[in-house]
Amino acid sequence: MLKIPFYSFDQIHGELKSEIFSALDRCYNESQFILGKDLIEFETEYAAFNKTAYCIGTANGLDSLHLSLKSIGIQKGDEVLVSAHTYVATFLAIIFCGATPIPIDADQNTMNIDVNKIESFITSKTKAIIPVHLYGQPCNMESIMQIANKKNLFVIEDNAQSQGATFNGQLTGTFGIANATSFYPGKNIGALGDGGAITTNDKTINERLRKLRNYGSSEKYIHEIIGYNSRLDSIQASILKIKLKYLNKWNQERTSIAAKYHSYLSKVDGIELPIIHEKANSVYHQFVIRNSDRDNLKLELEKLGVQTLIHYPIPVHLQQAFNFLNYTTGDFPITEKISKECLSLPIYPGLRDNQIEYISEAIIKNVH
Repeated sequence: MLKIPFYSFDQIHGELKSEIFSALDRCYNESQFILGKDLIEFETEYAAFNKTAYCIGTANGLDSLHLSLKSIGIQKGDEVLVSAHTYVATFLAIIFCGATPIPIDADQNTMNIDVNKIESFITSKTKAIIPVHLYGQPCNMESIMQIANKKNLFVIEDNAQSQGATFNGQLTGTFGIANATSFYPGKNIGALGDGGAITTNDKTINERLRKLRNYGSSEKYIHEIIGYNSRLDSIQASILKIKLKYLNKWNQERTSIAAKYHSYLSKVDGIELPIIHEKANSVYHQFVIRNSDRDNLKLELEKLGVQTLIHYPIPVHLQQAFNFLNYTTGDFPITEKISKECLSLPIYPGLRDNQIEYISEAIIKNVH
């Protein structure tokens, strides 16, 4: 029996260990730990990678979302449209601004926001849309941008799971006025701790975000606006700078693993495989299958040494913390159905062919 973890850093960190330790040693000796040259260099290189004019490093992905919303003036009384099927951070960022998250049910196929339902939720209070590029697959940005332009709404992309993905040839993180990403360790490019960033092509937004992340200050001890303490530190930036060189290679490996899963599982009754929009290029942050007897399948795979995860077992609108939004079971049926059926399989650089085959055979034997 093979034992296969849901995620492993062995290959990535094994290959980069000498580079990373050298960078850590240099940072230690230079002692520029906050807003130092490593951060400036990483911001420049990530902006170039993402084909945007600016990148602003932050402490984490949640702060990236929150500060992006603050940069466009989202405040109490405003409404922000967001996919019901997402991680809790997307809702929290809106609530931190005093605004109200307005969930939109997921698309049955892609599991991203259902663009056909967006316009019916727009009111006079709606100020922005947050498309969440979930599991590495871009949302239908063509339709979202058309709606946003027609209704004069801001777009803030949640790109935490999709660094390097494209829709119609355009990189995610370039469509919105400000776009948040996360460098949590398990992301396609992850730090050795927490971290995040915001990408933008807007000069004014860039300048405002740099103040917002640094106590409202662009010059030490001079505070122009109310700000926060949310800065990507130099040590994490130095590590991310190294990892960025390998991101395209790692994304290609994830795509290759996904293709192998598809080849093994495409004709298996009872399993729904990821459906990628025809104009999207996914970077497969997760490989999420769906099965009506998901909990039992997960248990059987664990018995065979295969670790899986559920993203996400309880939709945000049904979490106790969000009772004040007054949603109930049945309000977003597709999202709720997905939460009962979805199962994320191991997918990461270094996952071997024999492991992919073993996982697939274990699924085939235990699907009901």
